[in-house]
Amino acid sequence: MKDYFYFLKGNFRTVSFGWLLTLLSGFGQTFLISLYVPEIIRSFQISEGAFGAIYAGCTVAASFIMLSVGHTVDHKPVKKVTACTVAALALSSILLGVSENILLLILAITGLRLSGQGLLTHISMTIMSKQFVADRGKALSFSSLGFSVGEAVFPLIIAFLISWFDWRVAAIASGIFLLLYLVRLKFNRLDNFDRELSKEGSPSPFALLKDYRSVVLDRRFGVMMPASFILSFSATAIFFYQYVFVENKGWSIQLYATFFTVYAVTRFLFSLFGGLWVDKFTARKLFRYYLIPVNLGLLPFAFMDSILGALIFLVTAGITMGVSGTVKTALIAELYGTGKMGVIRSVFTMFSVISTALGPLVVGLLMDAGVGFEHIMAGIFVLMLLIIINSQRIKSYQDLETV
Repeated sequence: MKDYFYFLKGNFRTVSFGWLLTLLSGFGQTFLISLYVPEIIRSFQISEGAFGAIYAGCTVAASFIMLSVGHTVDHKPVKKVTACTVAALALSSILLGVSENILLLILAITGLRLSGQGLLTHISMTIMSKQFVADRGKALSFSSLGFSVGEAVFPLIIAFLISWFDWRVAAIASGIFLLLYLVRLKFNRLDNFDRELSKEGSPSPFALLKDYRSVVLDRRFGVMMPASFILSFSATAIFFYQYVFVENKGWSIQLYATFFTVYAVTRFLFSLFGGLWVDKFTARKLFRYYLIPVNLGLLPFAFMDSILGALIFLVTAGITMGVSGTVKTALIAELYGTGKMGVIRSVFTMFSVISTALGPLVVGLLMDAGVGFEHIMAGIFVLMLLIIINSQRIKSYQDLETV
C-alpha cells in the first residue's frame, strides 16, 4: 500500500474532490432513498408495487436525460458543472420533503436519480480519468471509496432524523446540507481539472446523436456493455430483495445483517486493490475476470442450506463490486481515449442506470409469478457466465485506435 501513500501525498487535494463527489452522490442512491420508502407509501397511500413502478420509471427517465447533459463535463468548467449538479440534487431533496402529490414526488425522485446516482458519479469518474494516466487506477479507486463511506454514514444520520423528527424533515435537511456545501465549493480551486476541456464548445444535438450512435454501434460496446449491465442488474435486484430471500431460507436476519458488514469491508479493500491492479495489469486484463467472483458466489447463496452460503456470496460480491467501478471507467479511457470521455461515459452510465431500474422490477415479477429464489439465482448465474465468456473478446480490441 506504500504506492497509495506516495500517490496520495502528492495528489490528495485532487483525488479528494473526486471522493467527495461520490460521497455526495449517496443522496440520490437507492440505499438512502429506500429509507424513505415506507413513509412515502403511507403518506401517499400507494402500494409497494405502485411505488416500485414509479421508482423504476423515474430511474429510466433520469438515465435518458443523462444523454443530454452528461457531455457537459467535456467542455464546461468542472466547478460550474458540479455546482449546477449539487444544486439540482439539493432542490430535488427539498422537493421530496415538501411534495404533496404524485407529480411532485415523480419530479423529486427523477431529480435525485439524475443528479445523485447519475451525474455526480459521472463527473467524478470522468475527471479522474482525464486528470491521471499512469496512476488512473489509484485515482479512480480512491474516489470510489466515497460510495463505501456514504453507505456507512448517511443511513445512520437519515434514520436518526426520520425516527426523531419526520421523513420530510430528513429530506429537507439533506437538501439544506447540500446547499451549504455550495458555499464551500465557491472557494475551491478546480482550474487544474479544466486543462483537458474541449475547445469545440457545446456539441449540437445532431453531433451528439452521431457520437452516441458511433459508441453504440462500435464492436467494443458489445463486449463492454453486457458486463456492466448484468452486474448492476443482478446486484441491485439481489440487494433490493435480500431480506426477503434470507427470510424465505429461514436464516437469521440479524446474523445476515452482521455478515453484510463483511461485504462492506471487502468492497472497501478491493476498491483499493483494484486501483493498484489496473495500474499494474491494465483494465483490459482485469475486465476479463472481474465478474467471476460474484458469479461463483451466486450458487452457494441459492443452494446452500447453511447461512454460510450468504457469507460466501457477500465476500465474492464485495470483491467484484470493489474493483468494478475502477475497471469499467479505466477501460473506457484505455479503449476510447479521454477526449470525449463525458459523451462516451454518458452512454454507459445510461445503460447502467436502466439496469438498476430493471433488476428489482424483473426479479419482482418473477417472484410474483411463483419462480423460486434458487431458480432466479441459477438463471442469473448462467446469463453472467455467458457474458464472462463474451468478455474474453476484449483481447482482440487492445490495439484498436481510440475514437
